[in-house]
Amino acid sequence: MTAQNRNRLLIWIGSILGGLILILAFGAMFISARWKPILTEKIKEGVYNGSNHLYSIDFKSINLNVITGSMAIRDVTLKPDTLVFDTLKKQNLAPAHTFEIKLKKLQITRTGILTAYFRKRLDINEILLDRPSINVIFNKVPKKTDTAKAKKSLYEQISKTFKSARVHHIKIVDADFDYINKSTAVKTKNSIKHLDIDVNDFLLDSLSGRDTTRFYYTKDISFQVAGYKSTTKDKMYSMKVDTIKGSYSSRKISIKGLILKPLYPELEFARKYKVQKDRYDLSFTTVEFNGVDFIKLNTDGKLEAKSVKIGPAKVEVFMSRELPPPPGFDKGKNYPHMALKRLNMPVAIDTVKLRNIDVKYSEYNPASKKTGSVTFKTLTGNILNVTNDSLRLAKNNHAVANLNSLLMGTGKLNVKLDFNLTDQNGAFSYSGSLGKFDFKNLNSLSKNLGLIEIESGNVQHIDFKANGNLRTASGSMNMLYNNLKVKLLSDNIDGEGTKEKGFLSFLANTILVKDENPSKGDPPRTATMTNTRINSASFFNLMWKTLFVGIKDIVGVGVVPEKNPVKQQKVIAKKIREQKREDRKEARKAKREKS
Repeated sequence: MTAQNRNRLLIWIGSILGGLILILAFGAMFISARWKPILTEKIKEGVYNGSNHLYSIDFKSINLNVITGSMAIRDVTLKPDTLVFDTLKKQNLAPAHTFEIKLKKLQITRTGILTAYFRKRLDINEILLDRPSINVIFNKVPKKTDTAKAKKSLYEQISKTFKSARVHHIKIVDADFDYINKSTAVKTKNSIKHLDIDVNDFLLDSLSGRDTTRFYYTKDISFQVAGYKSTTKDKMYSMKVDTIKGSYSSRKISIKGLILKPLYPELEFARKYKVQKDRYDLSFTTVEFNGVDFIKLNTDGKLEAKSVKIGPAKVEVFMSRELPPPPGFDKGKNYPHMALKRLNMPVAIDTVKLRNIDVKYSEYNPASKKTGSVTFKTLTGNILNVTNDSLRLAKNNHAVANLNSLLMGTGKLNVKLDFNLTDQNGAFSYSGSLGKFDFKNLNSLSKNLGLIEIESGNVQHIDFKANGNLRTASGSMNMLYNNLKVKLLSDNIDGEGTKEKGFLSFLANTILVKDENPSKGDPPRTATMTNTRINSASFFNLMWKTLFVGIKDIVGVGVVPEKNPVKQQKVIAKKIREQKREDRKEARKAKREKS
């Protein structure tokens, strides 16, 4: 074949291909134009009928490319009909969640149009919702009774049109998400920005509805929130979350980098209020839910999980005593097990795992004009049966915590707490032990809150047990120690530091304070401890102050009140004077007996 003939053949082939392309292009345009109104009608009709008339969809335009099998729908709105929902609710057919969706563009790619038309099998590669606004409304709906007429399955509703429908990926990117809970007396709303959702392998056919490996016809549904930041409504805290991830297949929800940061320093924060207010500074590296029942979470709004792992984390709480407590407010409502009762959401968690949590509680004392702190380093342990679910509570109404930590970063502290989850009076018990410990490590508390400085003192062992409720706690304590010496400090702080009350300190050490237990020739002393909680005191305040009563009793200053450090010193001085009179009386009696 000559070069001239070869060129003519190539031109002829090119012309034919070009003509075919033009024919296909014009044919695609023609089919697209003809199918647009049909598709528009079918989509609206499918959503309306497929949802039992609950939802309607509307959009501004639809663009179809027959060759690539892609479709774009613009300015989409999906919303439920409240009248239909109310009717379905009366018939016990209403879903627990309804959805309101608005988005600029819905993109569908690589749809097998010919397969869908001729073989009645819908196969879509991807559906993309870019930056939508999504409202999810949760309503407590009655369970469908056994006698209620079963509604048609989702497959039965589409079976006349398609034999099967498959979407390999459904992606929601950068959504504004609002979760609205209407199941309680007061409607609550939680908002999330920048939410991504990925639905993997949605399949609707005659068998998928009974496939136990699928969750609502899908192989997996996962979500992620990244870079969440906000300021609390009261403008007192900033909140930040690095990532929140979860998926049905793994049954996990993981929260990374959760931080709640006060916007003001400690005293400035406290003085923004007219009454006492706890200030929280929280930082959680990881919070991980495992074994989550997503079906119950979706249908019943119930959080059920095998375990929750919390930590590493830092928890700091500060409170100033210079302000009055809130009138009529009782912190007993915030006992851990009482707060659990008040949760709007049913909760059933087999085990809460605390791992390497540093806890610090600080309190400002206006008498010393200083802040005292107690710290628990590397708090680790498990809490079993954390629930407010009535069915679970009928089987087991106790949550038990076994915790260990380092008191002030040095003393090995083990504590067991047993919470009665159904007792109206907040009953609980606790027991534990403390290993070798230097008393001087408590000076941050005793100096700034109690105006007592510990010069020396070594604990060999402490063990304790107590029972408590919303108002009181009582129990017993054993404490072995030696070489205890203290200083009493003045309350007239002038910026130059606290001043030792030398004479009172000398008398306290020689007459009042017992420097060791057991004393030479005597059996170890034990203490019976009882303490009453005031309304402004917390659960943990009741716990440690009850223990402090036992410590003071064994040391020898058991009747000293701890609420007011200035009055405390006066009581110490009075007790010393009484002890001196008693000693002189005993000395005179002994002298008379000798004569």
